[in-house]
Amino acid sequence: MTRVGIGLRLFVQAVAFLIVIGPHWLSLRFGRGRLAAHIPVLFHRLFLRLFSVRVTQSGSPPPPGEPALVLSNHVSWLDIVALGSLRPLSFVAKSEIEGWPLIGTLAKLQRTVFIERAKRAATASVNATVGERLVSGDLIVLFAEGTTGDGLRLLPFRSSLVGAARAALSAETGGLARIRLQPLALAYPRRNGLPVTRAERPEIAWYGDMDLAPHLALFAKRGPIDVHVNWGAPIAFEPATDRKRATAQAEAAVRQGLREIRLGSPPSRPVPAAPEPLGEGADVSAPGIAAV
Repeated sequence: MTRVGIGLRLFVQAVAFLIVIGPHWLSLRFGRGRLAAHIPVLFHRLFLRLFSVRVTQSGSPPPPGEPALVLSNHVSWLDIVALGSLRPLSFVAKSEIEGWPLIGTLAKLQRTVFIERAKRAATASVNATVGERLVSGDLIVLFAEGTTGDGLRLLPFRSSLVGAARAALSAETGGLARIRLQPLALAYPRRNGLPVTRAERPEIAWYGDMDLAPHLALFAKRGPIDVHVNWGAPIAFEPATDRKRATAQAEAAVRQGLREIRLGSPPSRPVPAAPEPLGEGADVSAPGIAAV
């Protein structure tokens, strides 16, 4: 893709942002937020269409209206766009992102929950906030490794923020009987129609001290890429559930999902280029096309 081509696509994305920012703010400020929940889905799908990113899914995501804490691996900034294109959801992100130009604004529009990792006391506060969001029926994505990986291996899952599931069971936040922990494996199996090689994976993954701008430029130049999302079997989190054991189960499920993607064994379905009509009773979990 040429510089002119990249510039034109970014211009179209910027125009789309200017068009939707007003309705999005009005929906959050004066409405019930239903429109604001779906606008990011459209915005992400437009980006994927402009930059030739194809997202496919396998497994069964949470049904519409059921709150869930999604525990996912994390490879790249593109994870946010790919997952955000599927359905209305929010992410848990490190607090530094809140101050990033443009990206911080986009994160806040998606109702991201920010955490200051340097402060141990912040974990309890974030768990309480996420617990309240789960009680209200939200789908929250937690990148349980705590950072991005190199795309070659799965890092150990951290259990501290899984405490948000227990907070959602508290009588103070509504006293739900159980919360769905949803393992999710995400991988980039193909580029330009060919399997991604081991040497190419660091070009896709964004980790360590990599600068974002050069990584974005490389992504745009390398050509079409496939993203596959594998929803694992849900884990019921109840008052008696051991947090660390549940986290270990989710990690094992994600590891298995990544293995299935690598072997090409899970049946997959492409994500449509546009969302379904949003009438009353619409299935907001229908497949579509949130390092933080």
